[in-house]
Amino acid sequence: MRRRSDERGRALLDALLEGRPDPGLAARAASGLDLPEQGRYAVAVLRAGGGGPAAVAMEAEGLRFFRRERADREVVVVALGDRDQAALTALLVRCCQGPGGIGPVADGLAGLGAARRLAEVALLTCPPGTTEIVRLEERLPAALLVSQPELAARLVTDVFGPLLALAPADRALLVRTLEAWLECGGSAGRAAGRLYCHRNTVLNRLRRLERLTSRSLSRPRELIEMMLALDAFRMTAPQL
Repeated sequence: MRRRSDERGRALLDALLEGRPDPGLAARAASGLDLPEQGRYAVAVLRAGGGGPAAVAMEAEGLRFFRRERADREVVVVALGDRDQAALTALLVRCCQGPGGIGPVADGLAGLGAARRLAEVALLTCPPGTTEIVRLEERLPAALLVSQPELAARLVTDVFGPLLALAPADRALLVRTLEAWLECGGSAGRAAGRLYCHRNTVLNRLRRLERLTSRSLSRPRELIEMMLALDAFRMTAPQL
């Protein structure tokens, strides 16, 4: 009986995650999984499976969660209660193999399908070779890009075309300099400290990047184009 109950729970959870249009599905799943139909839920999608029981309720650090294996994905459904997503992210980083994406909080079991789809989008924003686990809210510009791959590829070509023609080591140096400058809030001095070089070296590299892309980092619209192109490039290029 326990085995049949677990199988029914797995089937109901899979149906929710697929977003099947069944008005009574959420209520049946709530009964079968012993969960409130209305509540705060999060869905995470991990690229590499971490093993463990499939869809059997487990608890860790006050969070109740279910794991479902796919061919090259693992879907984790978490009953958050009054906890925030930061607690979930910290737990997944410790106990699961990344990369992974976490969708927005779903208000009820009926929202698991949409949360799973958005978690998949968040996962796609993780660059190749990384093991990070990110929330969709942290990656909205990148999420827009991965949702339109043809436009993202066009953006990289239009903005970074001349940069892509450089030797790999030269290109990587300029990309890392731009990343450091952005992460340091546009401070060449702080970026220089991070890159272990002189401030003037950072400025010279940025000017060269501006010449190559025909865009100025001091013009807001062109800076936005550069930042979006950088996000798109990160998601498609190997780790530098």
